[in-house]
Amino acid sequence: MAKNQDPHINNTKQMTIVHGGCHCGGVRFTAQVPIGSTLLHCNCSICAMTGFIHLIATHQQFELKSGESLLSSYRFNTGQANHLFCSQCGVKSFYQPRSHPDSWSINAHCLDDYDAARWQHQDFDGKHWEQAKDKLESNYENT
Repeated sequence: MAKNQDPHINNTKQMTIVHGGCHCGGVRFTAQVPIGSTLLHCNCSICAMTGFIHLIATHQQFELKSGESLLSSYRFNTGQANHLFCSQCGVKSFYQPRSHPDSWSINAHCLDDYDAARWQHQDFDGKHWEQAKDKLESNYENT
């Protein structure tokens, strides 16, 4: 045990399982995320237009239950983000963001039981992506 480490402090975060999907129900997923995770509110062009609120889940913590064959991809600008939409109803319930290459970004609005009060909230200045990404990384390093 490291010096000055309190043996009574549990450093593992408690997790919860969330369920969600697209409007028509063709795309369904589950994910395991820390209780009280921070939702990112981005002001970039696509997030502002669609009202996407980001809940980040690592690839290992995410399971696509159904609808893989229904997903259509859209890429723009750098092409690094893979925006995945249901080809039936057009809803983007999750996608591969460039800000978190090891994770999926889930649209909190697409959770079955979304309640904004259950989550922490943080603005992300996607209009100035490079600077915002640097700030996001330094915030995670300090936690």
